[in-house]
Amino acid sequence: MKKQEGNTKLSKLLNGIERVGNKLPDPFILFVYLAVGVIILSWIISLFDVTFTLPGKEEEMAIKNLISGEGLQYMLTSMLDNFVGFKPLGIVLAMMLGIGLADKVGLIETFIKNTILKAPKPLITYAVIFTGILGNLAADAAFVIVPPLAAMVFYNVGRHPLAGLAAGFAGVGSGFTANILVTNTDAVLSGISSEVMQTLDTAVTVTPVDNWYFMIASVVVLSVTGALITEKVVEPRLGVYQGNVQKEFEDTTQVERKGLRNAAIASLIYIGLLVLAISLPNSALRNEQGGLVPSPFLDGIVPIIMLFFITVAVAYGVTVKKIESTRSIAKFMGEAMKDMSGFIVLIFAAAQFIAYFEWTNIGSWLAVSGAEFLESVGVTGIVVVIGFVFLTALLNLLVFSGSAQWALEAPIFLKMFYFLGYHPAFIQAAYRIADSSTNIITPMNPYIIIVLAFMREYDKKAGLGTLIALMLPYSVTFLLVWIVLLLAFVFLGIPFGPGVEVYL
Repeated sequence: MKKQEGNTKLSKLLNGIERVGNKLPDPFILFVYLAVGVIILSWIISLFDVTFTLPGKEEEMAIKNLISGEGLQYMLTSMLDNFVGFKPLGIVLAMMLGIGLADKVGLIETFIKNTILKAPKPLITYAVIFTGILGNLAADAAFVIVPPLAAMVFYNVGRHPLAGLAAGFAGVGSGFTANILVTNTDAVLSGISSEVMQTLDTAVTVTPVDNWYFMIASVVVLSVTGALITEKVVEPRLGVYQGNVQKEFEDTTQVERKGLRNAAIASLIYIGLLVLAISLPNSALRNEQGGLVPSPFLDGIVPIIMLFFITVAVAYGVTVKKIESTRSIAKFMGEAMKDMSGFIVLIFAAAQFIAYFEWTNIGSWLAVSGAEFLESVGVTGIVVVIGFVFLTALLNLLVFSGSAQWALEAPIFLKMFYFLGYHPAFIQAAYRIADSSTNIITPMNPYIIIVLAFMREYDKKAGLGTLIALMLPYSVTFLLVWIVLLLAFVFLGIPFGPGVEVYL
């Protein structure tokens, strides 16, 4: 497909980003190169006898050289442990047993379709954005489900289909990290964060629920924001649609609606039993003081969520006859694991890079140096975090994978802000809003071409510039509104998750 060329500064900027981004290797190879870079860098820095001291510690630390007998032994003997012991790997695969099963039996797609199709006309736009945001339960599949469905719904109610497509794409892309449930994204990012924090002598860690409260609020705020942008900015600019296409959607069937109902009943029963188990006197899910922060409940949140999705998926799958025996459950889970093959390959390389970065002490040295510099110039307040948000948003234009980008940033920035007194889960939340906001305008998003294909079904002349111009108001506004929400949590003292404040 030939993209639309433009002479505007924005078009030139985006075209430049695309050219640079296309020169970057696949994320797996990128981490291989970065690991090799750490090996070489460790040798160079070690020649200068660089030493530093961690805040609160007396012992001096030095940069360790990987191009040495000790370094070679470490790389050979630790390779499998680095991979198998990489925390995000087990967390994500366990979560996908449940979420993947729900996806393969059709529960998530039916929920998405039913939410949009059953919404009252005045609330259609809100339902599209809301459903798009929640669509990250289906991971990247939401990019090919929500936007075309939203376009068809808008077209069939007499509204401009491209406004519907834009709203759907904005919800899925720029709202990707938010949700009312704890999802695979929470598992991936918190796993990387906790892996980094384990290298420090601290009990502070990050769990999949540590950004939960903030992400629930984000769903509400972004749903309203996205709907207002669609109805007040995007749709008026598009005008009245003059095309005539044959686009009709397939409504959910009676058995699918019955399956959705049974899944809802199963979820209520599961949640009810879980609440009962927590509420019992001397509950094994509470800590010794009877609280939940910290507690075995939070420590075991991944298997609890996994079993929740398995429960609702089985209820739906049995109803719609997708699950006919226990063999069906294992088969669908196996198919979900196949979809994770690319992630597993990426994690192997990323795990080596992070392990080398930590073993050499380069990550800690950069973090300490960065923190000391900021303190020396008197810039340690929340303005630094906002600067980090904008930096991440720009980097996301070049590195689309959120997990890959966080694996790059976390070893430096998570530690640096920790030394400045910030809770790592708070910094992770700041990263997430930046990483999501620019998803819909980066040429590195592989789904942009797919969405463009959907767009051309309604406008044959549409090009990449047309799509980017359509999505830019969402991207910029989402980022700014999300920053305001972040600041509201900061200054009002609202926890970002159970027991998670801004400062340690």
